[in-house]
Amino acid sequence: MKEQKQSEEMAIQRLQILSPLLAEGLDHAQARLIRKKICEQTGISERTLRRYLSRYQTEGFMGLKPKSKGRQQSKEAIPANVLEQAILLRREVPGRSVSQIINILEWEGLAEPGQIKRSTLQEKLAQRGYSSRHMRMYADSGVAARRFQKKYRNQLWHSDIKYGPYLPIGKDGAKKQVYLVTFVDDATRFVLHGQFYPVLDQVIVEDAFRQAILKYGVPEKVYFDNGSQYRTKWMIRACAKMGIRLIYAKPYSPEATGKVERFNRVVDSFLSEAALEKPKTLEKLNELFQVWLTECYQNKVHSGLDSNMSPETAYRSDKKAVKFLDPEIIANAFLHAEIRKVDKAGCISFASKKYEVGLTFIGCKVTVVYDPADIEVITIEYEGHTPFKVKELIIGERTGSRPKMPAYLQPQPADSSRLLTAAARKNQQRQAEHAPAISYRAVHKGGSENV
Repeated sequence: MKEQKQSEEMAIQRLQILSPLLAEGLDHAQARLIRKKICEQTGISERTLRRYLSRYQTEGFMGLKPKSKGRQQSKEAIPANVLEQAILLRREVPGRSVSQIINILEWEGLAEPGQIKRSTLQEKLAQRGYSSRHMRMYADSGVAARRFQKKYRNQLWHSDIKYGPYLPIGKDGAKKQVYLVTFVDDATRFVLHGQFYPVLDQVIVEDAFRQAILKYGVPEKVYFDNGSQYRTKWMIRACAKMGIRLIYAKPYSPEATGKVERFNRVVDSFLSEAALEKPKTLEKLNELFQVWLTECYQNKVHSGLDSNMSPETAYRSDKKAVKFLDPEIIANAFLHAEIRKVDKAGCISFASKKYEVGLTFIGCKVTVVYDPADIEVITIEYEGHTPFKVKELIIGERTGSRPKMPAYLQPQPADSSRLLTAAARKNQQRQAEHAPAISYRAVHKGGSENV
């Protein structure tokens, strides 16, 4: 059983090595480059790699197992038709355990109670490539199917936050952790901006995003994980204003953001070197990081790029035009926006302050657009109205003059009361509906003494 498990593990390792070569649409040149990279990373020869691929193409997963030199396997203890049904049960629900499969086979009358041993069925399923480990690998890894790389620069950006070292930048020199935010171009692996920050909130993502856009233009799409610093209303509004498509990775799929995660592992080497320098300030740490980033990453040959190019060379030599936006559009996109309801005095409460919006908007919900660094003046947006700026309402010792009522709210003079006119008309209708059918007084005047 131990030998069987080792053989299975060896086959899985070989399949993982081969996975980049199993992607559809590879031409001869691409396959040659991939084989070269695999041989450099794993240390196996190209001849061995070709042999693994040939065996997999002809025999499937079983062809990747080492050839057994031990004793011959005993006679098959599970009938072929029963084994096929067991495989079908595993395929229907990959999470089914071997014990559950045996129970189903016995309950359906396909096997006698106790006829199938758990270890025997588990071994047979593994030989056919349907062990629980195989099913998890096929469902979860998907290495070859999920590998992707965009064709040109600024087509897709990735971003992530990495926990950095502790620096004595807190109160009274207390050590405080810093955080690295990076934006990486998918096609070229070029780091568009990277910087350490002293806090962990959405502000650091906003700052890094703004600097990357100002330096290298706007991307077509951005691809983030589901961190609270990225999944914000601000990010949705900013991307919409700049015409950027916003994409979030599926939950619990770290491999989806593999490129920026791979760069974060490279940054570990910088952190090891920076620890020797013992930086005392955040400025010094960022200065060391920029030097390392330029010399040890941006201008160094990247194994994920063709023709042995560096990320900076790949980005600079790309023929795709870079799209820059008007500074006013960018400035507006990076403002924050929140919803507030206008009270009966025509004011809103925002950041513990009062702002007078106007009587026109009483009871309406308006959008407050503002710069977090300066909220003395904010912008009010409301559908159908031109955006306008308002200042904080200062309440003095004396009351100010009452604002003029808008023209459409002014009293409209009339010659008569429409209420009384309508009431008189309604009263006439009511009297007509309730008029008596017989007048007893008229009957009495007619000469009848008995009424």
